[in-house]
Amino acid sequence: MEAIALVSPERLWSAQEVLVRPSPVPAAAGVYGWHFEQPPHPDLSAERLLYVGIAPRYMANRTSTQNLRKRVRYHYRGNAAGSTLRLTLGCLLGLELRRVGSGKRMTFGKAGEATLSQWMADNARVCWIEQNEPWTLESQLISQLDLPLNLDQNSHNAFHSRLKELRAQARVRARELPISS
Repeated sequence: MEAIALVSPERLWSAQEVLVRPSPVPAAAGVYGWHFEQPPHPDLSAERLLYVGIAPRYMANRTSTQNLRKRVRYHYRGNAAGSTLRLTLGCLLGLELRRVGSGKRMTFGKAGEATLSQWMADNARVCWIEQNEPWTLESQLISQLDLPLNLDQNSHNAFHSRLKELRAQARVRARELPISS
């Protein structure tokens, strides 16, 4: 089964390896899995698959233009406004979420995002498999595996309500603070 390639991959890739040019991550559709050497929260265990994502995302009227390379690289160096994984990890690590720009987007600010990127470089490892319609496999994986960092389609997970609450609290606090420059 394809899940084995994500649960027990032959190889896990670090930020340093993924962010080089040319990147080893294919510019193709697929599913990626995140493993962590140190867990982002004391209730989670390390050195195992905690999150899966897909590229492109399926939308009723179109498919996004994302691919594995763009998504994986963005998770390692982007910001919380564009990465559910980064938003989740930052909230679990206790970073302060802030409204930025017009106030609609939320990130951890320049310093917080840098801290998160460094934490991910030290602790997060990724693997992937190419898949033409990754949303089908993603649904199967979320229903069959213990993936505590996935929220969508994952309300059955034991960590789901805790993670949802932590993220909600971070958003409430961010709305109470002034917009960050």
